[in-house]
Amino acid sequence: MNAIISTSGLAAELAGGDPPVLLDVRWRLSTAATAGEPPFDGRAAYRDGHLPGAVFVDLESELAAVPAGRGRHPLPDPEVFGAAMRRAGVSSGAPVVVYDGGVGWAAARAWWLLRWAGHPDVRVLDGGLPSWDGPLETAQPEPAEGDFVPAWGAAGLLDADGAAALARSGLLLDARAGERYRGEVEPIDPVGGHIPGAVSAPTTENVGPDGRFLPAGELAARFRELGASTDKRVGVYCGSGVSGAHEVLALAVAGIPAELYVGSWSEWSSDPERPVAVGPDPQ
Repeated sequence: MNAIISTSGLAAELAGGDPPVLLDVRWRLSTAATAGEPPFDGRAAYRDGHLPGAVFVDLESELAAVPAGRGRHPLPDPEVFGAAMRRAGVSSGAPVVVYDGGVGWAAARAWWLLRWAGHPDVRVLDGGLPSWDGPLETAQPEPAEGDFVPAWGAAGLLDADGAAALARSGLLLDARAGERYRGEVEPIDPVGGHIPGAVSAPTTENVGPDGRFLPAGELAARFRELGASTDKRVGVYCGSGVSGAHEVLALAVAGIPAELYVGSWSEWSSDPERPVAVGPDPQ
């Protein structure tokens, strides 16, 4: 099953007899504290207009737990996540489509969490809300309670030790911007650089100027050049497990399964005992 859906495909499904549950996960990585700007309010953006029938899900409180030494966006409590999904109308047997404001990172985080928690039918709207040319609504729907119960599992999830080992034995991709990987700048976390052995693979290079993913063949070629293949374990990390989920999604579009280190650089760099590599080379 494809991990993404086009706007035309979504419009057709919404007009059909079995429309998917729609989740609005608009969110933005905030540097407001340092830039002197108010933080982005996804809920306010949702109230101003959203896809018909979509329910807002908050990334910070429902798709992540409070940071406690496990990175900036650790896994959410299963009960909190499950309750949020049921409130939004998510059921185990019903398809789900997730979208955000266009970058795709937050939608990919919701996609990854639902898939990892056992939901079999989740897709991301390619290009997000900006790609939608249909009507929007401001009314907040009240869907029937869903029945989805997360089945937390270990498959597809890396911890710090697992990420370090995979950098040595398989392929660990760093989805952050190249300058953060090289350690030239670090606007958020304690120190710049990367996990030794990790390969720089900015997730921004997986999409075109319109925010949509590159064709599957082009993505597959890009990841092959980086050393990925279906017969090699592949892992991904980023700053806090959000943009890394977007790279896992891109790999899925390319037909390559990958694991996610949710704690990512924000967890790794918080421990001064963990090694840090700098510069353009993995080691």
